[in-house]
Amino acid sequence: MENLRVLLVDDETELVETLAERLELRGIAARAVTSGEDALRLLLDQDFDVVLLDVKMPGISGLDVLKLIRRQRPRTQVILITGHGSAEDGESGVRDGAFDYVMKPIDIDTLVGKMKAAARKARGLVRP
Repeated sequence: MENLRVLLVDDETELVETLAERLELRGIAARAVTSGEDALRLLLDQDFDVVLLDVKMPGISGLDVLKLIRRQRPRTQVILITGHGSAEDGESGVRDGAFDYVMKPIDIDTLVGKMKAAARKARGLVRP
């Protein structure tokens, strides 16, 4: 998929920076922030196909950010990141409008596949 634009949101700085680098190596434009507040500010001015969003963060939670993204940017697709053993958070997020979720540790190939599918939906190339 050409020109895939992804926003990475996780309070673990090393994780989002490393993940952004790995995605860039695969030709995916990735931007990283470390809070839900920063993500929402960025989404006011920039379009992204996919937001990769950690569920558990200090301040505003990932599930609350998801709800705001659904209102502000309904076409933008959200993939949630959940920690080991918290699949119920991911499933709850999917019920609230997330495209999908991934568990930590993140398998990059699985993630890229989900991102491409989410981007096709964001761009209207797949029926919801």
